[in-house]
Amino acid sequence: MTVGHVPARRRLPSLAQLRAFAAVAEHLHFRDAAASIGMSQPALSGAVAALEETLGVTLLERTTRKVLLSPAGERLAVRARTVLEEVGALMAEAEAVRAPFTGVLRLGVIPTVAPYLLPTVLRLVHDRYPELDLQVHEEQTATLVDGLHGGRLDLLLLAVPLGVPGVVELPLFDEDFVLVTPPGHELGGRAGIPREALRELNLLLLDEGHCLRDQALDICREAGRGDVPVTTTAAGLATLVQLVAGGLGVTLLPRTAVKVETSRNDQLMTGTFSGPAPARRIALAMRTGAARGTEYRELAAALREALRPLPVRVWDGGD
Repeated sequence: MTVGHVPARRRLPSLAQLRAFAAVAEHLHFRDAAASIGMSQPALSGAVAALEETLGVTLLERTTRKVLLSPAGERLAVRARTVLEEVGALMAEAEAVRAPFTGVLRLGVIPTVAPYLLPTVLRLVHDRYPELDLQVHEEQTATLVDGLHGGRLDLLLLAVPLGVPGVVELPLFDEDFVLVTPPGHELGGRAGIPREALRELNLLLLDEGHCLRDQALDICREAGRGDVPVTTTAAGLATLVQLVAGGLGVTLLPRTAVKVETSRNDQLMTGTFSGPAPARRIALAMRTGAARGTEYRELAAALREALRPLPVRVWDGGD
């Protein structure tokens, strides 16, 4: 009997090597990549070199000024991220099986929600889920969605609809927008303001990248306002409101933000719109098929009840 040749078993890449390479592929900078995964720069360089030796391909083009991915590195970086995401999903699945509402929950929140809803969220988690390690990340919508897809974040709290494949939205509530004006403005303190009034107002908005800016522009277009250039913007609602107080224009605030932001200046005035008032919807968002999906749905239901004292219309239509 002839025995065929049995090939030697090939070495497989380690998770540490894949994690190091994925970090370099993302940052294209060894120091930043090392810092992002808590690894020393020499260890990271060694891990990437070891991965290149194991795979038998050159992944990076190193110069004195920057790091570039080779053609092979471009292709294999996608595979590396997929492997790491699947390993993360495996760990999350195991954690979920062990005990619900324990371990780490990485929650991403948009800046126009965080200051106004987090007190309620944190109080709920502290009282009802004391074993849950809630970690909060405040970022803009696009960055949050990328973090959710990449496995860096587990759950998002933000304005919807997102219209993003692979994401399930769990609506919490709808809230109206309020017009905030400087003292003495003709619309200050008025109720039943028609949307058409927005056509002629000097509207102040947040910087590009904030979903609240896009929502405000959509409301203006629905009111028949053309694409009027915005000459003054702000990085956050607190600055935006102070610009209004200084007489530079008016702005739109979601109802949950009005009490906090207008309390800093007693000269500000607010006006409400005639129905149906312009509004936004706030929801939790999770990955489709998330290992802890049942927990997230339970958390959404608990949050709806906890948010009822706020000036919002709590979602009662189920998930």
